[in-house]
Amino acid sequence: MITQQGETLNLQEAISAALEKNYQIRIFKAQEQIARTDFRTAKYSFFPNATANLTNNSNLQNLRQTFLDGLRPPQNLYGLTNRNTQVGINLNWTVFNGFGNFIAYDRLGEVVKITEANTRANVESTVASVATAYYDVIRQLQQLVSLRQALDISRDRLELARANYEVGTRSRVDYLSAQVDYNADSSALVAQQQNVRNSKVFLNTLIVRDPATEFAVRDTIIVRTDISLDQLQQSLTTNNPLLIAAALNRRVANLNVKLAQSQRLPTVNLIGGYNFQAINNQGGFGVGSARNDALIYGFQASVPIFTGFNQRRLISNAQTNALVTEYQESDQRLQLQQALEQTYSQYRNSLILVNLEVESYKIANQNVDIAFERYRVGNSTAVEFRDVQRNAVAAETRLINAEYNTKIAEIELLRLSSQILQQNK
Repeated sequence: MITQQGETLNLQEAISAALEKNYQIRIFKAQEQIARTDFRTAKYSFFPNATANLTNNSNLQNLRQTFLDGLRPPQNLYGLTNRNTQVGINLNWTVFNGFGNFIAYDRLGEVVKITEANTRANVESTVASVATAYYDVIRQLQQLVSLRQALDISRDRLELARANYEVGTRSRVDYLSAQVDYNADSSALVAQQQNVRNSKVFLNTLIVRDPATEFAVRDTIIVRTDISLDQLQQSLTTNNPLLIAAALNRRVANLNVKLAQSQRLPTVNLIGGYNFQAINNQGGFGVGSARNDALIYGFQASVPIFTGFNQRRLISNAQTNALVTEYQESDQRLQLQQALEQTYSQYRNSLILVNLEVESYKIANQNVDIAFERYRVGNSTAVEFRDVQRNAVAAETRLINAEYNTKIAEIELLRLSSQILQQNK
């Protein structure tokens, strides 16, 4: 066993921390919120636009005037104020634009669904990454235990070789060989300790905390053996967020075609308003003072007749883009199905390997016990014992990796079928 420092961290705690703090998830959720805000405010496009205007122009004048008729004496006036104030409110209501406002509203609703699917895809990917990193820590710790056990055996062999050399029953070469093997196992243990540290730093980074944080994990990997391919395929088809987003993108592209086509239809606006004007003129010319108001109402209609074939180009491009998104959806489905088939095959093969390696590991451990006893009584050479010891370490390493690879394939299957959140609750 390996004594681990720090508090025990289970997988669910690691996942919860990542989902709460991960920056990529925060970015996707912020983009989702922007889309929701756009959709929520888009309904106001069906209402009139109202604009209030206020204009207040003032000037200060000094007049020095003589008159050509000679009937009036010259006048010099100073500090005269002229003021013109206008207040108004204008309304513009688009009552028909080829149903473009309805299409745009539906399009924004689909965009919200796309951002939700993208967020869920990122969440599921993050959960898979955290789970993979968590089990990698366990794998590295298991290999550390294996190497430490091998080092203990090498230490016993070294002590035995030293004792035999000192009493003259074995040669100095045998003792030096034991020393070299012990040093090699010590070096492998140090390197594996660094691997453990690296795996913990990586997991700490994924759950957004100080990379140097020490923690403990459980020391076993439990793999599932009951995963059904048919159930995975059905769940992938209906729940995978990447496939859902691809279908939504196709729907948005079709709405873009309708939006481009709506630009060919007439646009009808109702217009209205009320304006008030106040004049105060002390300059002595024209109107001295006035109060005017006016009510404005009417409608405006426009029909595009010829736009240099630009509208035709926009419609054609929108139709082509709709076809592209249809291809992309089909390709996404094919790629996901391929990944599911390959991962499931890897999963089944890994389960077979686990069973084989369990048997090999038991046999290798028995061989180590037998070989060490034979070496102790002098019935085998150091080379023979070292080969048995290496085989035992290799068998345990293969077993650890087989269990890890099976678990990683299981995690990927759950991610592809969009079941990973339910399985890790």
